[in-house]
Amino acid sequence: MKLFTKVVAASIFTVLATGAIANSASSLKHAEKATDLRQSIFSLLGSNMGPLGGMAKGKIEFDAEKVSTHALRINQLSLMIADYTRTNTSAHKVKTEALDKIWEQPDAFSKRIDDLTKASANLQKVALSGDESLIKKAIGGVGKTCGGCHDDFKAE
Repeated sequence: MKLFTKVVAASIFTVLATGAIANSASSLKHAEKATDLRQSIFSLLGSNMGPLGGMAKGKIEFDAEKVSTHALRINQLSLMIADYTRTNTSAHKVKTEALDKIWEQPDAFSKRIDDLTKASANLQKVALSGDESLIKKAIGGVGKTCGGCHDDFKAE
């Protein structure tokens, strides 16, 4: 089995295996900590998507090696999302843009995570080609998965 296929298979298994286990925050302090950790993952995702979007739009100089680095990071972070969104904080008043649907529709949320994992793995693979047009298309694929999740699970 090729490395790419193994990475995708392991990613999917990890998301499916960890996404099904959820628990509720036991206190406001627990909810605040869980929210802080969850937001940290998404901040890191954003810090890696930003340069990719800039390259795709021609606002930042295109660099296939940097694309590969950001794609790897996004892929690794995607594998952590289920762990850091497992704690349901909806019963507590915490400052968050996360919608309760994350915990009400865990299968749909897990699918969105899986979509990001697959798209970022594809971007890693395409980045090795050095083909700017293919890479920009794959960046768009990653961006589409982010936007789809935001549409369904993040407050405006």
